[in-house]
Order: sequence, then structure tokens, then C-alpha cells
Amino acid sequence: MRHPIAGIATALVLSVCGATPVRAAAAPATSATTLAPDAAARFAALALKCLHQEYPNHISHTLNSAADARPPHELTPAFYGCLDWHSDVHGHWLLVRLLRLYPQAPFAAAARAALAESFTTENIDAEAGYLRGAGRASFERPYGLAWLLALSAELRRSDDPNARRWSAVLGPLETEVAARLESWMKKLQYPIRVGEHDQTAFAFGLAWDWAGVTGDQEMRRLLRDAARRFYRRDRNCSLAYEPSGEDFLSPCLAEADFMRRVLTPAAFAPWLSGFLPQIPRTSPPAAHKARAWLEPAIVTDRSDPKLAHIDGLNLSRAWMLEGIAHGLPREDARVRALLAAAARHADAALPAVTGEYYEGGHWLGTFAVYLTSRAGLQP
Repeated sequence: MRHPIAGIATALVLSVCGATPVRAAAAPATSATTLAPDAAARFAALALKCLHQEYPNHISHTLNSAADARPPHELTPAFYGCLDWHSDVHGHWLLVRLLRLYPQAPFAAAARAALAESFTTENIDAEAGYLRGAGRASFERPYGLAWLLALSAELRRSDDPNARRWSAVLGPLETEVAARLESWMKKLQYPIRVGEHDQTAFAFGLAWDWAGVTGDQEMRRLLRDAARRFYRRDRNCSLAYEPSGEDFLSPCLAEADFMRRVLTPAAFAPWLSGFLPQIPRTSPPAAHKARAWLEPAIVTDRSDPKLAHIDGLNLSRAWMLEGIAHGLPREDARVRALLAAAARHADAALPAVTGEYYEGGHWLGTFAVYLTSRAGLQP
């Protein structure tokens, strides 16, 4: 008789190395929250405020000569606002996604005008040229590059004529970014397990979704290989050690949220049991235990740019918990606890996305839209 553990291991290997997972047996995609029109308008306003606001600006810029000492709008003329390059890129993603969901919203005209200002052939050619500059091999890798792919995917999903035109304009930069990530993954020997921009798991998830939209099988192959090399054997990830003081991504939850994309529900469930064994398996008499698991992190100062990261952590935890629940079989006993924790995190973080402080206002709107529009579940 075949040992059941052998069956689990075989399913895990086949699902990581084989074809795209079948999601028919996944848990119902119940959401912690939804994106209402008034919230969409509020989040759009945050992006519109900063999309072309050049200062303050925090640039990661290698100067190869005195000629490179130029203002942000000359260095990266499409994405120079929202304090930094990656925030400006995903601010564009926010507007493109909201236009797809609410094409007739009051903010739609302003959003289209702002996007048209950025998406010109001249601007995107300059962006691609900047990336190819000497000493910039690691520029915005992987976080900002992954958001650029997410932006490209969102444009590709839209049937709006403007979005199709902008997608074509963005194409050369999309190609450059995808090639950079693919080349890097081939050389990357170890995963990056931090709670900020350098983390691999979150970026891999965005790249996986982009590859699904574009049909890029080489990207999918490399990501499956990364899942096998970096994460397949991981066990007992300690949420007790999270968060670090400036996290905006959970290393443990982001890894699980990536792996649920790569694995079938039947393979993901046992992998998750080994990786996060502390997730409660609730039944009606023990439902109170689910409410106590994984409380939201505490934000002490939203005017501090690093301490404000914790609001982003609560938002990203919420969508990752939902994603993990979505990746499990429908009958899995952990779904209830995962969704309950997701709801607590959303309730704690969404009221703080106000723009009162630019330290959070320039980027938290994107995280709020990613969560409430279920971008990781319903691309």
C-alpha cells in the first residue's frame, strides 16, 4: 500500500514543476471587504494628488558623471512623482484598475488625463534608457519592477481604447523589465526573506499574475523553479517573530500567498500544514479561538515614513490571508480563521488610508485598492 506521505510529496512536486494549477477545488473567495464607489474616489484622489508631484522625492539613483545630476522628472519622466519610482508606478496601477472597475466615475476624466500625460512614447523610451544605464542592474529590483509588470497586466486586461494605446506605448519598458527579472531569477541562489521592498515572494506573486495575462511561459517556468528551490521545503515559519518594526509585507504570509498560486489546492493544503501549522482549524464550538489568532499590528506614528509601513503591513496581511484561504480546498477547516484574521486586519488599516500624512498617503491607496478590489484573486 502506498504511504499517504508519499502521495503528498508527489502531488507537491508535480504541482510545482508541472502545468498551471487547476483551481476548481479552491475555497470560495469570500472577501474581508469590498471596494465601494466612495472609497474608490477617495483612493483615486490620493494617487491623483501625487502622480506628478515631483517633490519631496526619494530617488535611488546611480550617478555615472556630473551629467547624471538631474531632477527626477528628467531622469524618469513617466514615473517621477509619489515620492519614489515604485510608488509612482503603482499609483498608475491604482488609477488604471479603478478606471477599469469604475469607468464612469467622477474621477475618471482626471485619471485619464493624468495617465495620458505619463504614457507617451518619449517618456517610456526615456524610462527604458534609464534602466539600461550603467550601474543600474539592481534598480527597483524586485519590488518596483514587479509593480511595473502589474501595471502592464492591468492595462492589458482593459478593453478601453485608451488603455490599449497606453499598453502599446508601455510595451518596450514591459519587455525590458520582464527580461531583467528573468535574468536575475536565473542567477538568484537564495530567496530574500524580509518585510520590505527586497522581498522575493511578493514580487514573485505579481510576476506570476502578469505572466498569466501575457502567456509568458518562460516567466512561469522560472517562477515554478523558484518555488521549488526556495520555498517547497520550508517548514514552521514563525509568525511570532513578525512583524519587524518597519515591515509592510509579511515574509511568512507572502510566501504562502505565492505558493497558493503555484500549487493546486490539493498540494497547497499539506504544504501549508507544514509551513504554518499554527493556523487554527476551527469548528463551531471552538470559533472563539479563530478570533484570537494573528491580531493586527500596531501603528504608533503615521507621520514617520518607516513606522507608517505598519499600516501597509495590515493591508497586505489582509489580502494575503484571503489569498491563502482562496488557495485551500473548499472544505478546509482553516478557511474560517484565515478570513476572520483578514477582516480584522482590513478593519484596522482601511480607516487610516486618508492622506493626512504624505508619508503614507503617497502609497497606501494602492494597498487599499489591491485589497478591496481583490486584485490578487480577481485580476
